[in-house]
Amino acid sequence: MTTKKYILAIDQGTSGSKAIIFDGNGAVVSEASEALNTQHFENGFVEQDPEEIFENILQAVRKSLASFEAAGFSLNSIACCGISNQRETFILWDESGKQLSPAVVWSCKRSIDICGELKRKGQEALIHERTGLIIDPYFSGTKLLWLLGNDQELFDRVRSGEVFFGTVDTWLLYKLSDGQVFSTDHTNASRTLLFNIHTLQWDPEILQMWGLENLKLPKVQESASHFGESDFSGLFPAAIPITAMIGDSHAAAFGEGCFEQGAGKVTLGTGSSIMVNVGDHPVETSNGMLSTICYSTDAGVKYALEGAIVACGSTLEWLRNEMHLFENPADTEQMATSVEDNGGVYLIPAFSGLGAPHWQMDRKASIEGMTFGTSRNHIVRAALESIAYQIKDVIIAMCKDMNAPMRELAVNGGISRNNFVIKFLADLLSFNLRKKQNPHISALGAAYLAGLQMGIFRDLQEIQYLISKSAEIIRPDLGNVAVQEYYEGWMQYISKHVS
Repeated sequence: MTTKKYILAIDQGTSGSKAIIFDGNGAVVSEASEALNTQHFENGFVEQDPEEIFENILQAVRKSLASFEAAGFSLNSIACCGISNQRETFILWDESGKQLSPAVVWSCKRSIDICGELKRKGQEALIHERTGLIIDPYFSGTKLLWLLGNDQELFDRVRSGEVFFGTVDTWLLYKLSDGQVFSTDHTNASRTLLFNIHTLQWDPEILQMWGLENLKLPKVQESASHFGESDFSGLFPAAIPITAMIGDSHAAAFGEGCFEQGAGKVTLGTGSSIMVNVGDHPVETSNGMLSTICYSTDAGVKYALEGAIVACGSTLEWLRNEMHLFENPADTEQMATSVEDNGGVYLIPAFSGLGAPHWQMDRKASIEGMTFGTSRNHIVRAALESIAYQIKDVIIAMCKDMNAPMRELAVNGGISRNNFVIKFLADLLSFNLRKKQNPHISALGAAYLAGLQMGIFRDLQEIQYLISKSAEIIRPDLGNVAVQEYYEGWMQYISKHVS
């Protein structure tokens, strides 16, 4: 148990880094953010500069600590640090910490052809069974194979055992510890296509199959555990312990209190990530979900099902930027409630295909059911309803995989501020939604894990109490049968797709 009660949380995301200092009640005391440059190339490649990522988090921490001290607090009162990070993005480096590759970002599409080749070789069933994932450019492993297939010198160095591999958390830890600690946590390891979620080890058969048996891979630890110490390049007067590392979507699930089987969260952003705790054992999915690790502590590993929705807030961006139906996304709530219903209009937001559970990636977006009586308000309402319909699609698939009903769902992200969407979603799902006011949910999850490991929080029950104390409960109107009829219309249009 520590008498220090403040926790530094770093949330290293794709677009930038946040450094937030929380107190022992999970309240924000100081915060700062720093934008991060991402290179998008015409061929679908997406990269970042690894050194810039490291400097980015140091700059955010520097600003947050300055604000903390300016408010009259002492740096000596900060007990520990937790790190959440963008998932699947990876870096290669040598023992000295010199990068050997760019940071290849999760959204990079360079390995599309490699994925097709691996599938033709019949490897998908093995990969799915061992890792819980699908062979897709989204995950680290296939893009690693692309790098090695296009750089003979790098491939030779991998074969000779000189190359270190890590997701962003591992890279930051290696740099922060001056090369003394080479570790990751279960959640980040589980997103690489190289980690066996059943044995909780790097999978030797996959590594050998892909010629990676001599690749230096990090030690895998619990999300809440001791990951070494750092003074953050002299920003602290003395080194502080790093006691949590976790992927950002998993951190959000922990920050929302998804500690028990059946508890889940949905993040409503540009796209949407739905993650549900399934308990102590992974669940085999046959309904279009991913099986992954939710989080881990010294009490054990909790597993999750995850469903990804491609278009959520991006649909509204298209209606604003291309269709000019409104100027401010906040206006969409009033527009949706100004009409009695959707007027029979359905927007299928397959701008980049439909994700889970349909995986109709060749499908195009469409607006169905329009007449001369259709107004822009009907179209906007249909767009907002499509968010809820897609979430219900995923929830139904998850419940089939779990063979159990959902208990409740925590909602976060920018669109959770739209009361029409949240009320419509609650009525459609017919169970409670829980919404927190804290917008830094991934950072909060990392802070809770770090504080749990450090003894700032006694146990999960104390954290759950803090979470519930600051949450709003949205209860469904179980008498709203019309919303279920609307959903039937959605399913009719979804089922009409022919590949």
